[in-house]
Amino acid sequence: MNDDQIAGEPIPVTSRNRSTTPTSDSFRSYIRQGWAEVSVERGLLRDAAVFAQSRRARLSAAFEGKTVIIPAGLQAVRANDQYYTYRPHSGFAHLTAWGSDTVAGSILVLEPIVHGHRAILFFRPSSGHDSDEFYANNEVGELWTGRRPTLQQVADELGIDTQSLDEFEQALEMWDGEMVVLRDADLPVTSLVDRRRRSVSTRRDGELGMIPTDDDEHLAQVLSEMRLVKDAFEIAELRRAVAATQRGFDDVISQLRDCVGHDRGERLVEGVFYRRARVEGHGVGYETIVAAGPHACTLHWTRNDGPIRQGDLLLLDAGVEVDSLYTADITRTVPISGTFTDIQREVYDAVLEAADAAREAAKPGARFRDMHDAAMRVIAHHVSEWGLIPVSAEDALHGEAQHHRRFMIHGTGHHLGLDVHDCSRARQQVYLDGFLEPGMVFTIEPGLYFHEDDLSVPERFRGIGVRIEDDVLLTEHGCELLSADFPRTAREIERWMERA
Repeated sequence: MNDDQIAGEPIPVTSRNRSTTPTSDSFRSYIRQGWAEVSVERGLLRDAAVFAQSRRARLSAAFEGKTVIIPAGLQAVRANDQYYTYRPHSGFAHLTAWGSDTVAGSILVLEPIVHGHRAILFFRPSSGHDSDEFYANNEVGELWTGRRPTLQQVADELGIDTQSLDEFEQALEMWDGEMVVLRDADLPVTSLVDRRRRSVSTRRDGELGMIPTDDDEHLAQVLSEMRLVKDAFEIAELRRAVAATQRGFDDVISQLRDCVGHDRGERLVEGVFYRRARVEGHGVGYETIVAAGPHACTLHWTRNDGPIRQGDLLLLDAGVEVDSLYTADITRTVPISGTFTDIQREVYDAVLEAADAAREAAKPGARFRDMHDAAMRVIAHHVSEWGLIPVSAEDALHGEAQHHRRFMIHGTGHHLGLDVHDCSRARQQVYLDGFLEPGMVFTIEPGLYFHEDDLSVPERFRGIGVRIEDDVLLTEHGCELLSADFPRTAREIERWMERA
């Protein structure tokens, strides 16, 4: 037996250079003994499992007679044998109700039967102490990464038939019909599926051909569009995420004084919010933006390495991702000193007016883009009134140059759910140009940003960046503000700061 093997099982290549795991037969025998028998209880069906079953039925109808393969994905390597915190592919989580506790590398398969599909979940179950994997594999061994659930436990909790991941390739060889795979979720699985499809095609047609991927692209599109309208479980989870996010914002406001004057005060704020996100959920739903002073004008400022100074504004764009993997996405801009200056308040009030106009435009039957158009009308009016653009508001809105967009280049909102920018693979005609329906959850987030080096604006504006972002649920009657308990007006923001 050489240094690269332990009882016939390879050590992960990233750890070979420094592995000191004993390899003798006597050690193998010794480490397998003396472990208490672990009592394994049957799992209880999760509330979300019923909703996931309905989602699988919808997907089944879209791919009748075809084997559909949805991998959860592998752990992303940070360096060598170190990994980023695992998060399964959102499409997999949506169809299984398996969230932050998903076993990495799992694969959902919808196998065609006479009427619809049979769902099978392949994953790596608990290995037991009698396997070499238990102690010798630092990537998946339970001595290294913790105990995994049994096949029966997962079957009970998710209401899906389960099989060991070791059986996937053998099962793949048994499927001879058309196959569809979520290509970007797990590249090794995609390669296996492509190889099998090529083999089936060659046997059927007598020649080696290219693998068509149109159905694969259609699968990604269908999975995105299925999430445009949320079911009752999803809405409840998004409410939980918003509530947890509010507590995170309250934490920040209550501890903001301790962050003022520190060379990396933005990092301190980030840490305060992250603590709440880890306590109440899986973590943050996206990289937190903590942008103080002129950093607020950089739309995706995630370096968060700047100071927090009295007199500046602080833009905090953050969301808690709960364990079901649904996330909130909230932005508030607050005066660090506790009170807005006159020009800060003027800009803030303009952005709030744009947000209210967008929310007023959001109603069943309206187009998604109508919200953006409503917000832009307000933004164009204000920047024209302030003399910041060389044309009237109407000329800016309808002209080719779109002068007002210099100060708000981004869109006014996006769908929200398992991903912070949810449903991103949906077609434009059902997203941006689509009609709003009850059950949709999205953000409304206009802003105004005047960079400190922008010579087109008077000096009093420079370095001011304001964004106000709320999460809303469309109902039969209009918009429900899921983030209604967050302070929104300038005066409410100041009172929030006073209470802290």
